[in-house]
Parts: sequence; structure tokens; C-alpha cells
Amino acid sequence: MSVAAIVAILVVLAMVVAAAVVVTKRRLRGAAGTGAGGLPLLTPPPQTLPPTSDAPLPEPAGEPRLRDRLGKTRAAFASVVAGLGSRGGADSEDWEDLEEALILADVGVATASKILDGVKAKATNERADAERVLELLKNEILSIVATGDRDLAYEQGASNVWMFVGVNGVGKTTTIAKLAAREVKSGRKVVMAAADTFRAAAAEQLAHWAELVGADLVRGQDGADPGSVVFDAMNAAVHRGADLVLVDTAGRLHTKVNLMEELKKLRRIVDRTPGALKEVLLVLDASTGQNGLAQARQFADAVEVTGVVLTKLDGTAKGGIVLAIQAELGLPVKLVGIGETADDLVAFDPVEFVDALFA
Repeated sequence: MSVAAIVAILVVLAMVVAAAVVVTKRRLRGAAGTGAGGLPLLTPPPQTLPPTSDAPLPEPAGEPRLRDRLGKTRAAFASVVAGLGSRGGADSEDWEDLEEALILADVGVATASKILDGVKAKATNERADAERVLELLKNEILSIVATGDRDLAYEQGASNVWMFVGVNGVGKTTTIAKLAAREVKSGRKVVMAAADTFRAAAAEQLAHWAELVGADLVRGQDGADPGSVVFDAMNAAVHRGADLVLVDTAGRLHTKVNLMEELKKLRRIVDRTPGALKEVLLVLDASTGQNGLAQARQFADAVEVTGVVLTKLDGTAKGGIVLAIQAELGLPVKLVGIGETADDLVAFDPVEFVDALFA
């Protein structure tokens, strides 16, 4: 090969490399913007907060909406709903598809059958077209989730204790932190009681959160009697003029009899101050679906749960568990977690929830 040919090949290769560099820079500018000298400005990834982080809770990007956060659950039966809406009416296959979609969303067989039986009866009576069938379906679902008192009980000038129960890993500590942040922001003085003394990291996590959100913390030694921690926290609240005590509890497997007996004991200690226990909130991970329903039964039997906090609802296709909890246990879902920021623990709005499913 001649020298001239070799030189020509090298020139071509150099041009190809230069072109690739230019294209890459343009793509980076288009995706992230450019800074001084044309250098690409890469947007950092969104921040999430690990349980023991010293950083403050991430600030919300805007008012969270269920409509924007329930995409996975909505997708579980969106195609069935869309298919039904494109036809003149519902046939036997459509009803089967709707039942399957509800079950896939973890509504549960019993609740799904109850919903569709009600819709079928009304649709037959009205000779409803597909559009009306969807309207009847929405109304039937709303009639289930809209029952019950969803307000968090609080009495001004009195002792107020909210106790949180649930298995480990469902987000109890983070839920308490977010609620504490909200209550402190509203002007209330909050005391946290680290009554999960069986897990060494639990009190440490709660201590971090208390410092971050501006709440007081009462804790005991590792392995101490949880009842003594709750007793001390209630006394501390009285002496410090606190408005609200948030009690974190142990969360070993809900099938353990000892855990349930311990929770009953904690409730009896709080009940020594008549009327102080305003809420017993069961924290469930929405992604566990029907397993969460089994947990709810166990805890409800042990400590008379007043309401449910459903975490991680934005990241699961099993949001139908809201209906199962309400229909089968009669427990209102009071709060739902739909993200990582401080404001992503929101009051459950039944109308918004149903609208989000059909959006």
C-alpha cells in the first residue's frame, strides 16, 4: 500500500472521530443544556432520603396528585376499560375481563365479585350501554372506598397519642417522620416515642428524624421494656407542653403471638390516661397486596386499629388493596404514601382515587 493511501485512510478516520465527538456534544447539550464554553450541564439524579440520612426531607416538586402517581394500578385494567368503552355494551366476556382486571389489581376475589354483581344488576335493569357501565363501575367502587371517617383524631388542649403498628419494612418510621414534619410545621409540639426497643437501628433512625423535623424524642436502652418508653413519653409530653405523641412500635412478623401481646400491653398503658389514644394506625406496604390484608386482620384483632396508612402506592400495580381493606375489614385508608418527599404522604381522597383509576 502506498504512503498516499495510508495518509488518506488516516485522514478519513480522523474525520469520523471528530464527527462523532461533535454529535455527542450536541446530544448532551440538547438533553441537559450547556454552560460556559459550551460544556454540557448534566442534571443530577433526583435525591431520595435513606432512613438514617442527616439530610432534610427532599422538598416536593409540586402538590402531589393521585392521578399522577397511580399509573401502575391504572394500567392493570386500563386496556379492559378502554376496550369496553369502544363498544356498544358489555357481554359475558367483558364481565370476565373486568373481574380479571380487578383481581390483578389485588382487589381480591370476594370484593371483585361484589363490585361486579352490583354493576351487573344495575346495568341489566337500565339496559346500559358501555359508557354507562363504566360510570356504574366507578360509582360502585366509590361507594366502597368513600365510607368511614378519614380524619386523624385530635383534641386541642388534651392528651393526643397516635400509635403506629405494622411489620418491619413497611415504612412505619418514615411515616412517623413525615407526619411529625407536617404537625410541627402546623405549629404543634410533637414527642416521638421509640418503643421499638428490640431493633437497635429503630431508635437511631427515629433520633435522626426527630432532629431533622424539630420534634422531641423519648427512647430507652436497647432491649428495654417498650411499655416504659411509652409511659415516659406521655409524661414528657405533659411536662413539656407537647400536643401530640407519636409511638413507633416493634414490627416482628405479625404471626408472632408475643408481638401482639406486646402491642396490647402498650395500648393498655396509653389507656391509663382516658381518651389519650386517638389513633391506632396500621402501616401497610401497598406492594404486598393481599398479604397486607392478612396483616391487617391480625393487627386489627389485637389492638383495635382505627385506620390504615398505605405506603408505596405509587410504585405498585396492586392499588386495589384499598378496596379490599375497606370492603372486607371496614378499615378506612386515612393516608397514602405516593413518593419520597415530605409532602408525599397525603390524605386519602376517595373521589380522586377513583378518578385516577379511570383517568
